[in-house]
Amino acid sequence: MDLPALLRQIPALADVPADQLQWVADQATEHQYEAGAVLANIGDPADHLFFLLDGRIVIDSGQNGPDDDIAVYEPTGLLGVLPFSRMNRIQSRLLAERPSHLLRLHRDQLRPLVQAHYELTEALVQQMTTRVRDFTRFTQQEDKMASLGRLSAGLAHELNNPVAAIVRSADTLRRHLGATPDTVKRLMRMTLTDEQIDGVTALLFKKFGQKAPALSMLARSRSEDELTDWLDDNNMADCSLDLTSPLVDFGYTADDLEELRQCVGEENVPGVITWIVDNLVTERLVVDISDASGRIDTLVSSIKNYTHMDRGAGKTLVPLGEGIRSTVTLLDHKIRQKHITMTLDLPDDLPAVCGWPGELNQLWTNLIDNAIDAVADGGTITIRSAVDHQANGLDFVLTHVIDNGSGIPDAIKGNIFDPFFTTKEIGKGTGLGLDIVQGIVRHHNGSINVHSQPGHTDFSVCLPVEK
Repeated sequence: MDLPALLRQIPALADVPADQLQWVADQATEHQYEAGAVLANIGDPADHLFFLLDGRIVIDSGQNGPDDDIAVYEPTGLLGVLPFSRMNRIQSRLLAERPSHLLRLHRDQLRPLVQAHYELTEALVQQMTTRVRDFTRFTQQEDKMASLGRLSAGLAHELNNPVAAIVRSADTLRRHLGATPDTVKRLMRMTLTDEQIDGVTALLFKKFGQKAPALSMLARSRSEDELTDWLDDNNMADCSLDLTSPLVDFGYTADDLEELRQCVGEENVPGVITWIVDNLVTERLVVDISDASGRIDTLVSSIKNYTHMDRGAGKTLVPLGEGIRSTVTLLDHKIRQKHITMTLDLPDDLPAVCGWPGELNQLWTNLIDNAIDAVADGGTITIRSAVDHQANGLDFVLTHVIDNGSGIPDAIKGNIFDPFFTTKEIGKGTGLGLDIVQGIVRHHNGSINVHSQPGHTDFSVCLPVEK
């Protein structure tokens, strides 16, 4: 079998001199793998460069079958350790999906390869550069999808609450309006002067315009008892239970009802109070619908700000405060779920940073989400930004993401920005978050530092302001 000829079919080796391909054929070992054979498992030493001459090799996570394929190598491919690579351990499983024919070159042969075979070394280094570029693109996309998954799960929950509130309030309002004819009949039988009508409506709209005091359960109970007694004393005992709760909600007191009685006369009190309560109930339902609609509007605005749906996708001036606030809004379900106190200190006059909005929002998502995971129930997170005037005359925006979690142990502090390093349980984290964060910061010519001790972890991101 002419192994050098088979090696030349690998596109990366097409221009390598024949004697250098012969050297590979002489130094490498030839292997045939059956379909389903595992070439290497996660954690195995990365000791070989594989030349795939025929077959199909799949790189996967080794957990979920064909759905977790990371890369697929068809015939005439290169995989495994390359010259100058720092890879020491296999990060993903290598599996022969079809019967496969390979050459394996042990890493001990890479040094003499580099020393004696320039064109072959050049081809393999170029392959490594391509691999790094593809891997970076893949990990960034993976982290974007992970961020999107975290946000979409919370967004569905956040949207479901106001939508359910609108549906519920609208249905209640429909039933309530259907029960108003009796009130209308009672009103039609009354004869009120313009002055009396003005007095009733003035009190009604006064209550609409002011915020009712927050009452404890005991205070509310006392207010309801006071109104019930007044209604009982004024021949409205049969409906007092239906009337007291809305009246208390809007801050009505027995003195207010007495004022109404003096205004409209005792014979008109039942009809007037019933009409007022009907309006209070309608107002409350309309306010609930308005609040829920406002919450949906806030979420949609946050989504637009986060994704920059209405802006270009290139480099632009980015107001950092806007992106941070949108990210916090979209992660609010996790914040409330853990009863976290979130403090934002983001001045309105912060200068804009020139950068890629999507990348910066991904940066804030990873840092804030990590802080949420780090703190205990009832913890605190503080996000603070300010202009940093440096001695060289350049201006930066310095942003701190601070949490009161358990901190980062000194033993691992130097590894937290390494790819795939994670302290989370299997399936809870990829270990790509802080590696991606560091890459984004560098892409914006900035810097990131971490200071941590038990009860205080501070990630500080410094981004230059381009004037």
